[in-house]
Amino acid sequence: MIPRYSRPEMVAIWSAETKFNIWFEIEAHASDAQADLGVIPRENAEAVWKARDVKFDIARIDEIEAVTKHDVIAFLSHLAEIIGNEEARFVHQGMTSSDVLDTCFNLQLVKASDLLIADMDKLLAVIKRRAYEHKDTVCIGRSHGIHAEPTTFGIKLAQAYAEMDRNRDRLIVARAEIATGAISGAVGTFANIDPAVEEYVCTKLGLTPEPVSTQVIPRDRHAAFFAALGVCASSIERIATEIRHLQRTEVLEVEEYFAPGQKGSSAMPHKRNPILTENLTGLARLVRMAVVPAMENVALWHERDISHSSVERNIGPDSTITLDFALARLTMVIDKLLVYPENMLKNMNKFSGLVHSQRVLLALTQKGASREDSYRLVQRNAMRVWEEGADFMTELKADTEVTALMSDAEIEENFDLGYHTKHADTIFKRVFEA
Repeated sequence: MIPRYSRPEMVAIWSAETKFNIWFEIEAHASDAQADLGVIPRENAEAVWKARDVKFDIARIDEIEAVTKHDVIAFLSHLAEIIGNEEARFVHQGMTSSDVLDTCFNLQLVKASDLLIADMDKLLAVIKRRAYEHKDTVCIGRSHGIHAEPTTFGIKLAQAYAEMDRNRDRLIVARAEIATGAISGAVGTFANIDPAVEEYVCTKLGLTPEPVSTQVIPRDRHAAFFAALGVCASSIERIATEIRHLQRTEVLEVEEYFAPGQKGSSAMPHKRNPILTENLTGLARLVRMAVVPAMENVALWHERDISHSSVERNIGPDSTITLDFALARLTMVIDKLLVYPENMLKNMNKFSGLVHSQRVLLALTQKGASREDSYRLVQRNAMRVWEEGADFMTELKADTEVTALMSDAEIEENFDLGYHTKHADTIFKRVFEA
């Protein structure tokens, strides 16, 4: 991923240095386990650890790979250069390349998951704080983009919290599913390596042995992992899209923070554009871009092929780095989001009292009118508000069919905003105290 949308800690997980250090740990722990079983001499296993404090020469590994055309062999050759050919004689004993590659990849995904879950915790804390801040900030709810009934901005944020909390659960499940390792040898039969080696290495790395690895770890695990990232990205986009709509000039109920000295347009000095949430919309597309290739990686040939390899070398770093950046950016957007309660009320009152139409409808049915007649009476008065700019309450009071059923005072009772928000506390209790 390009540096513009990257954060150092996540990038470090996918660096060549980190990869080769993990490869080394896998080989060194496997050598220890082999020595415990008496398969290789103890001194050879101990010799491998001499490379623990050596910084691997990435350029040298690349140089060897240019000849061997095989990255794991290039690494093993470089390791032998460091510790000596005789000492390295039993390194990789009974193992195959996928044992190293797959176990490393899964460990990197686990480490990436830990960062993403930490990101999500920070986001949830910010959403919760802003939700309580605006629990009673009344605004109009919209369906199909059209004014529907009143809600509160806090309830909108409570929905975002609940959604992201579900995504946190998905990340935890995805992390658990991907946290497996395999040291099972060619075609996964353990013919040349004892299963105890796999158990030992996985324990040292904090992984679980893959039940059946068939030389590669089954890619349904990875498909589920990247699908979870894709759902999380889609939720980021939903929240970002909501903010973008609410920032439109003719709405302006919320606005991204606009820093001193910031410029919105090279041509129009007045512009304050929702560039961060637009950016999040685009980043979400990039994360989702990994989902279909991850699904297609499930169908590998027989016990192993490498059609998945080129895909994962891209989607592993790119999707986790991008999602990490997106979660941090969304956290900052919500933390600094400017909220305009006055504009929310102004927008709600754009069509005077029209948002109370359902309550009037229900009140008429309670007074004995059929639902069909109630709907007809309310709609004909509502359309005058919509088309002519009339006042809804005034029109109802002037409608003799309405007043035959309800007094002016009874009509007025149906125009209380508090009626629509009276269960905000119940919603908050469900979301934040469950």
